Amino acid sequence: MPELVPVLSKDEIREMISELARKISSEYKGRPLVLIGVLKGAFVFLADLTRNITIPHEIDFLGAASYGSGTTSSETIKLTKSIETKLQGKDVLLVEDIIDTGITLEYLIEYVKSLQPASIKVCTLIDKHQRRRKKIKIDFAAHIVQEGFLVGYGMDYAEKYRNLPEIYHLKL
Repeated sequence: MPELVPVLSKDEIREMISELARKISSEYKGRPLVLIGVLKGAFVFLADLTRNITIPHEIDFLGAASYGSGTTSSETIKLTKSIETKLQGKDVLLVEDIIDTGITLEYLIEYVKSLQPASIKVCTLIDKHQRRRKKIKIDFAAHIVQEGFLVGYGMDYAEKYRNLPEIYHLKL
């Protein structure tokens, strides 16, 4: 049976998101902003983030898969859902649940660039450094960790644990 070790509580997550939303609202005030949530993991984070952002913005989703049912990236990225919103000339904020190796995010940034936005920045709930292989600029990060396989609050292991309201380190 896997062990779940608490990392972030509901209150800690709520406070971090409130602070991120304040920074994002300030930075993008008066600009056409589109939040692009990376499915599936970012859907919970994006839902709370968008409710806390105080400026007008659009929302869309982008799907990518690289993990399958394991705990390490396969390094083969598959686009599972493309963006439907016209991004040309708009500021884009890619919203991720966790940035680990950076391989998937690098792929998604290049994809979004091809849609000619005015700018692309990255917002993540968890910035994890342990296995980072790509140099990616993280513009907004709620929490930084060095290691561990995290689940809960949208993050999964083999499609399980997404529903947990807190974030845990999964010890297999």
